Amino acid sequence: MIRLAFRNLFQNKARLVISAGGVALALLLILALDAIFTGAERRVTAYIDHSGADVIVAQSGVRNMHMASSSLPESVTRKVMAVPGVASVTPILYVTHNVVYQDERNVAYIIGIPKNAKMGVPWKISSGLALPGDEQAIIDRSIAEKSGLELGDEVEIFGEEFELAGLSDGTATLVNSVAFISMKDFENLRGNYGTISYLMVKVNPSESAQDVATRIESQVRDTTAQTRAEFSEQERRVINDMSTDIVNVMNLIGFMIGLAVMALTVYTSTLSRRREYGMLKALGAQNHHLYLTVLAQAFLSVILGFSFGLLITSVLSLAIPLTGSSLTLEVSRDSLVKVGGVSLIITAFSAVLPIRQIAGIDPVLVFKGK
Repeated sequence: MIRLAFRNLFQNKARLVISAGGVALALLLILALDAIFTGAERRVTAYIDHSGADVIVAQSGVRNMHMASSSLPESVTRKVMAVPGVASVTPILYVTHNVVYQDERNVAYIIGIPKNAKMGVPWKISSGLALPGDEQAIIDRSIAEKSGLELGDEVEIFGEEFELAGLSDGTATLVNSVAFISMKDFENLRGNYGTISYLMVKVNPSESAQDVATRIESQVRDTTAQTRAEFSEQERRVINDMSTDIVNVMNLIGFMIGLAVMALTVYTSTLSRRREYGMLKALGAQNHHLYLTVLAQAFLSVILGFSFGLLITSVLSLAIPLTGSSLTLEVSRDSLVKVGGVSLIITAFSAVLPIRQIAGIDPVLVFKGK
């Protein structure tokens, strides 16, 4: 029966291309969309993931950076440093604002970092300085290239001009980027004297980050302390909450397209071979053997479509970054499991109508020439 499924599937090459291609495009929609959002999540949390901090301390009740605001008194730095298990502390200032160059306005996380900061700094510099000096800024390379900026040019942040002193990599997403200036300039322009936004905390190697975070919250009032992994998870949760409806709708569209294409293809293929199935029944083939043939045909078509869709998505994930785009695609294990499940559902449902057709075939009709 499996051999018959292979023969039926590959006998008509045009039908095979249509069925496998249609399923591939439908599953590609799901895979690519998931890969885009997974890549966006990674970029959104890139600053936290590469901050070098083991624990991040914020104002009480603040658990992320995106669309959030945290303000702590400067004295908290000293108090956190005194907590057992803390090796070093780097305070930063943060706000979402625009980096402006001529008519170009790019939304960015503006990070104010102290001189000689060890954490919360640009983690990959493509050219220029690794840390900004007075009246200097470091922005993402892709943003600079899009705006036609070069080192030494001036950009506007908080209404003041900053010399572009460095270009970083991996600090831009589809919607924003990360820009770095000195804490002194941040304080002068925003009036944040005596306050900080977040504390980047490095713990002693012998200590657990979770234990130190718990100690900080219990010993330093009005703070929320989380491990880096917990903070990143909170950031991703915000993005997921904002995009869940869109992803679900697009996934449903992809599922319906794949189901419609596969069901129509298997159905027409079965109808075109009614006489063959009738002959097999007349020769003693049991219904469940014929059902297995239809299921195998549908399954093989979906496997081909899934493989082709995954191949295209993988190629796109490698090719798009080479164009200099801030868009990144990352195929996750969860996405593969989800699309694999969708593929099995498409296989099962697309075989329902053909199986019903086979069940109703009367072998006598074959010998009557009908």
